[in-house]
Amino acid sequence: MSQPPRQARPDGNGGELISDPAVPVVDSTTLMCGKRELLIRHGADTYRLRLTASNKLILTK
Repeated sequence: MSQPPRQARPDGNGGELISDPAVPVVDSTTLMCGKRELLIRHGADTYRLRLTASNKLILTK
């Protein structure tokens, strides 16, 4: 059985981001709440999501 083609949408950086309607989308400005970093708990681990000076996101453990 073949799957229907996925629709692509631009990611704003010249590339394409494959979009799946079943996957939730959260805007980074909403996620960051005006801050430059946040902590994400995943099970027993904590990750740090940071916004860099060049406006990139970095996720570290």
